[in-house]
Amino acid sequence: MGTFVGHVLPGAGFLLIGLWHLFNTITNYVRSPWEFHTRPWFPAKFGAGKLKYLELVAIIAGSCLSISAELFIGPARHQPLADDWSIPPEHLNNFEHSSISLFFLIYASVALYAELRQLTVPPGALHLMAALAFSQELLLFHLHSADHMGAEGHYHWLLQLIVAVSLSATLLEIPFPRSFLMATVRSASVLFQGAWFVHMGFMLWIPAFIPRGCQMERSRGHGIVNCASQEATMRAKALANLQFNWYLAGILIFTVTLYIRTVGIYTEKAAYQPLERKAANESDNTAHAAVEMGSHGVEKRYFRDASQSSIDVESLEEAPQLGT
Repeated sequence: MGTFVGHVLPGAGFLLIGLWHLFNTITNYVRSPWEFHTRPWFPAKFGAGKLKYLELVAIIAGSCLSISAELFIGPARHQPLADDWSIPPEHLNNFEHSSISLFFLIYASVALYAELRQLTVPPGALHLMAALAFSQELLLFHLHSADHMGAEGHYHWLLQLIVAVSLSATLLEIPFPRSFLMATVRSASVLFQGAWFVHMGFMLWIPAFIPRGCQMERSRGHGIVNCASQEATMRAKALANLQFNWYLAGILIFTVTLYIRTVGIYTEKAAYQPLERKAANESDNTAHAAVEMGSHGVEKRYFRDASQSSIDVESLEEAPQLGT
């Protein structure tokens, strides 16, 4: 994770999952607010049912890829251990990052297995497992062996705030399973995590985006951002605060806009349905026959049309024969 790709790829995963959850949460609530319940994951309704478990499979695949990259693909020797099978200091953060992915892998695997085997899962159990994954993410970033300092450390500290919100909202969904606000906050925070991961990848690993007065340096085999003076460090932290604020404002505007747009779509659908039923009723009444018995037992059929007057026709089959 301590590279540009290591920030952007996980960030893209969080970003897509957050968007998926936010869209489904808002749609489910607007469609039926009185029947709304929070969900730890959402089945895909496209692909004729073949992609139902796409979200869980994506989390499993992404977690496995992350663990493989941290422990086997990234290290120069393609394994993270020293000759005596100990963990060298430069690879401690690889184990920390892969441990975060491990908890997301466990959560998604249990959820998928329970779904495929049609197991009865206690209410809130999957939310609790997702919360455990967020708790380990928060713990390992807070007690990171890389010991992020200065501007880089401030970016990671702001990330911990977002993870703390994801953790808190997920836990609160257990006692409040019908809370639309909790589900929305959790979904938006996951989206925010992804956006901030990608942002950190650019701000800390692309020289053109590194704050003025700071530069990338190598330390213990890893790249870190160091600033030349205290003034440059304070400026970089202030810029990070502003960027965090702007991202939060953008996600808030996006969430509110998505909600308003979704309400508008389902309001239009609800307005069209009565009109369609009215048109169907009118088409049924445009031409129909009313049967009555006239004098002398003659059956009369009245063929009515909405645009014409009624036509009275005596039934030839039932009319009395002349001369009988």
